[in-house]
Amino acid sequence: MAGMEYKDYYAVLGVPRTASQADVKKAFRKLARQHHPDAKPGDTAAERRFKEINEANEVLSDLAKRKQYDELGANWETTRRAREAGAGGAGGPFAGFGGAGGGGNVRYEFHTGHDGDFSDFFRAFFGDEAPGPAGVTGTRTSSARTRAPAPPARPPTHEATAEITLPEAFHGTTRLVEVEGKRLEITIPPGADTGTRLKLSRRGPGGGDLIVVVKVLPDPTFTRRGADLERELPLTLEEALLGAQVKVETLKGRVLLTIPKGTQPGRTFRLSGQGMPRFRASGHGDLYVKARVVIPTAFPDEATDAARTFFDLTRQPDPR
Repeated sequence: MAGMEYKDYYAVLGVPRTASQADVKKAFRKLARQHHPDAKPGDTAAERRFKEINEANEVLSDLAKRKQYDELGANWETTRRAREAGAGGAGGPFAGFGGAGGGGNVRYEFHTGHDGDFSDFFRAFFGDEAPGPAGVTGTRTSSARTRAPAPPARPPTHEATAEITLPEAFHGTTRLVEVEGKRLEITIPPGADTGTRLKLSRRGPGGGDLIVVVKVLPDPTFTRRGADLERELPLTLEEALLGAQVKVETLKGRVLLTIPKGTQPGRTFRLSGQGMPRFRASGHGDLYVKARVVIPTAFPDEATDAARTFFDLTRQPDPR
């Protein structure tokens, strides 16, 4: 029967004692994937390692258990050093775990009748009993026997929808949302898109989190493709045939676009950096402007004659 062995749960997960809860979770997930029995069928060493990883995570991912483990762990080291010096470790929270026969101390040994999920060391800290050898009753200190109270239930998370226009999404805006009678003003950063989720920690009813889902309304001029925008630009026949400098409205402001001679309907011009701001990042997308040539509908006789002369001079081949 082997004596109880100290388990260094931090070493098992490969994290320092100062590791955050997020670091503990990340390390556990990585190791659990590596040593999961399904990934290594028949590998008993991997199965044992997987159980150790689960046990370490059971303690370190629970703030109450982790605090208890850290406090008793320090006393364990004191006891171990005293035992090595021949003092027997009496007086600490693990009194009775000294060397057999030394100074009348009793050596407690922990056993299990089957291969459980957790070690004897875990049960010594967090279990209800610590059985000793036949005829000897082993007890732990009250701090090791008492389970920490369960943390209070976390308030529920609420969701709300905020509708905004495309110009508001471009510049950023604020909205009042109401959840269970509680009105809150929220800030929507530039570049938000339909489906963007904004988390407001502990600002919902009862102190719960509030998730605000953004919905950008359709715009009559611009179509959005991520951070890029598209729009049509109507051109007169003269502007398309002879070229021109044409004013184009963007969400940033007005710019001048050079239209080359002979611009075909449907030609697309790219205006770099005139698109949407990238959400919580630097830079803007682009604006794509598609030419739409508007043919005049009124033709005086003189215009008709001039048009015939023009087409005779251009001699445009049949495009079909």
